[in-house]
This record gives sequence, structure tokens and C-alpha cells, in this order.
Amino acid sequence: MIQNPILPGFNPDPSICRVDDDYYIATSTFEWYPGVQIHHSKDLQNWRLLTHGLHEQIDLCGVPSSGGVWAPALSYCDGVFYLCYTVVHQHEAATKDTPNFLTTARSIEGPWTPPVFVNSSGFDPSLFHDQTGDKYWLNMVWDHRPNHHPFYGIALQKYDVPGQRLIGEAKVIFKGSSLGLTEGPHLYQRNGWYYLLTAEGGTEYEHAVTLARSRSLEGPYEVHPMNPVLTSSGCPDNELQKAGHASLVETQIGEWYMPHLCGRPLAGTRRCNLGRETAIQKVEWRDDDWLYMVGEDNRPKLQVEPPRLPQHKWEELPLRIPFDSIHYATPRMPLESADRQPDKLVLRGAESLESCFQQAMLGRRLTKQITTVTTRLRFQPQSFQQMAGLVAYYNTHLFHYLYVSVDEVCGRCLQIHSCDDGVSSFPLEADLIPLPEGDLYLRAVFNECRLSFFWSTDDKMYHEVGVDLDASILSDDHGDHWGFTGTFIGLACQDLTGRQLPAEFDYLEVR
Repeated sequence: MIQNPILPGFNPDPSICRVDDDYYIATSTFEWYPGVQIHHSKDLQNWRLLTHGLHEQIDLCGVPSSGGVWAPALSYCDGVFYLCYTVVHQHEAATKDTPNFLTTARSIEGPWTPPVFVNSSGFDPSLFHDQTGDKYWLNMVWDHRPNHHPFYGIALQKYDVPGQRLIGEAKVIFKGSSLGLTEGPHLYQRNGWYYLLTAEGGTEYEHAVTLARSRSLEGPYEVHPMNPVLTSSGCPDNELQKAGHASLVETQIGEWYMPHLCGRPLAGTRRCNLGRETAIQKVEWRDDDWLYMVGEDNRPKLQVEPPRLPQHKWEELPLRIPFDSIHYATPRMPLESADRQPDKLVLRGAESLESCFQQAMLGRRLTKQITTVTTRLRFQPQSFQQMAGLVAYYNTHLFHYLYVSVDEVCGRCLQIHSCDDGVSSFPLEADLIPLPEGDLYLRAVFNECRLSFFWSTDDKMYHEVGVDLDASILSDDHGDHWGFTGTFIGLACQDLTGRQLPAEFDYLEVR
């Protein structure tokens, strides 16, 4: 059986694409660089991170937390991959700044063309390849006016490929169902019908997948009689919550599957510190030409019947992934001043963990709620404004940071900096932990809602840093700021004097 989620940890808004015997899923990366993770599978069951769609093509410097690259849509037609996406410059005001772009490639691994700006009327763009040969651009339209629903509807406009521009007038083809908050559009053709798949209900616990259809591309679209086709709303005991934002794929032998966004709350909470993940469900077309979940209801399932395809497993990742691997990410921009070798990382101190600009941090997604993370660090700070260490990081408003610094009284020392919805605290207060000279081992232990930090000089005897921290705050569901990402385990270095003092790490081990 397929075990859900298929892409654990921060991997939301899946857009799936099949080319012959290969399946690809593109997911949102928001403020994290590189942009757009692309996973690869041969059997819809076993997946590997293959590449990223956006590297030097994007500039995320200064974007707010959970801004950046939203809801990529990956498609393939006539030997070309198409990747649509939004770069959100701000999203918490009444208005939204949402420029949309399109890039293409002959190979899924690139090179990708310089992005073309398309429009900015809303987010979640996708490109529909009509059987006529024409192409159409879709996106939700944002309405900032008072006394108007902000999710105005799904707009459709013809796209001129040679001219790399929209032509004609945009038309709103779907205002949404009674669930509201209509976004994430994908168009499909089958049996003379146009099918419009959308995300509705918001991306939290009322999230859902809606399907509508029309004989005409421009509508009107009628909503599925049993809408929504997928949701976990109203089912608090379901292990996969927040089910929504989906796309569809047909296998080589005519089976249909639907990858979708989901979240797994920590036990006893409504907080998903792994972020929004990707699961997959088997679906079927019935005699009424409507799509349904396989089974008796529209709830997401942890175990799903696999397609009738040869199973293709990938090599498991090692506990210590080399620092030059694609499995690491950085906030907003590449680590241009860092030295990233397979078994050594040198970070030159940059700005604070609250900065939306120049940070020196390299991180991996947290994929399990019970995890132990260890690193070895060499760092000789000369000022209390110089820090380096191990961070459990959600965004600029939410993190727990165990770091090495220096103090006038106790010399080189350990401290913890916690940030809870933008409010900083230092749990050790004045009880700093003096450190001996030499290498230092730092460890973070996640045990569901509990996070504990440890340190050692020999990687054998570990000393707890003395306070239990709340791992559940590192989630979409905590605080007043919008959050759409997930927890990272990061190696970080700050030098607030501006002298860029380096810190050297030998590995990041995740068990």
C-alpha cells in the first residue's frame, strides 16, 4: 500500500505531471531557496527529491515570512515543461502583491528559461493546454475592496506562447462553491467535458477540494453533486487533516490519482509543526462522468491502493546528508559567502534570525515529530554579538535557537533564544552555561510537543541545557501571523558587528 504522506514535512500545494513512465510533483517553497521542490517517482509510491525549478531566476530578498514562491503548477506539452508560480511580495495587508511568472525547460532538470512576467491579479496560476492547441492561463483574482469577498473567482485568459504574453480579455469562469475561498485552479479535459479542480475552504482545517465541469471552456461550470470531492473537515480523528489543494494524474494504464495537501497535528493539539505535507488518494470516474474518491467517503486515507505499476524504490538517504546536497535550503537567497563542502560547512556570520534579508543559515525539513538532530561545531566568538549554533526554525517569528556566544563574565557560553510570535525570550536568562575550549556537539531532541537541547564535548556524555521548549509553536497554526511553511532544523551563524566571523560545522545528523 502507498503510505501517506508521500512527501513528509514542508511540501505543500502539489502539482503533478506525468511524462511517459515518470511522475513529477512540484511543491511550494515560499521564502526558502532554491525555489520549487520537484520530486520524482516511477510508481506513485516511492519518491525522491530530484531537482528545483528556480535558482538564479528568483530574488526573494526582503519577502516576508510565508511570502515568496506560492503554488507552482507544473505541466508538460509537446516536449516542453511549463512551470507557473507566484512570487508574493506581501500578503498580510488588505491588498496583495502577487506577480506571476512562467518558465520552461526541455528537461525537468533544466536549464529553465528566464522567467516571463505574466500578470499579478491574484495568485495560484496554472497553464491549461487545450486539445485545440491553444493555451490558457488561470489564476484566482484577489479583491481588496471593503464589503467584497477577497477571493473574487477564477480567471481565464488566452496565452500567446511565441509572444510570451496574455492576449484577449480575462474572464472569470468560476466564482466558487458555497465553501468559498476559491483558489488553486487546474483544468482538465475528458469525454467532452472541461473539469475545473480548485482548492476551497481556506488552507486550514476546513480545507477541501472542489470539482466543477462545463461543456464550454468559459463555462458556466456546475459544481460536483457531492462536493467537496476530498476534505477532512469535520473529522477531527482523521490522521490527515487540512486535506485540499490537489491536482490529478492518469497512469499509463488508465488509473487516476490525486495528490493533495495535508497536515498531521501533534497529539492533543491542532498544531502541525511538520507543516503542510503532500499525500495522495486513488480516485475514479463513474458512469455520471464525475470524479469520486475510491471508497465510501471523501476522507483522506493513510493507506492507499497503489497503481498496477512495477514498484521502483530509491536509495534511502543517509543520516548525514552532505552539505552540498539539494536536500538543504536557505532563507530567501543562496549562501554566497559560505563554504559548502560535502563534509564541512563554513558559515560567515550575517544578520539575525529575524531578518528578511541576509541570513547565514542552512536547513533541512523536519519530517518526523520524534527526531534527534546532532551537529559538531567550531566557533570562537569575540563579542556577544557573534553567535552560532543549532536552530529549530519555522520563520522569523517562530524559532528556538541554541547558540554559542561569549560573555564578559563567563567567557564562551551557551544560551537559548526563543521567539514566539515575534516576542523574544532567553529561557536561561542570566544562567549562561560556561563552555570549555575546543569542538562542541549540539543536539536537539524532538519528542512530539517537547523540544530539548543538549551539548557535549565528546559526543558521548550529553548535558541537557535545562529547559523544555514547546515544539508545537513552530507551526502554521500558532500566532497571529500567517504561516504556510514548516519546521526546519538549521545551522546558523550571526555576526551583528558586521565582521562576518565564521563558524565551522562538520555534519548535520538526523535520526
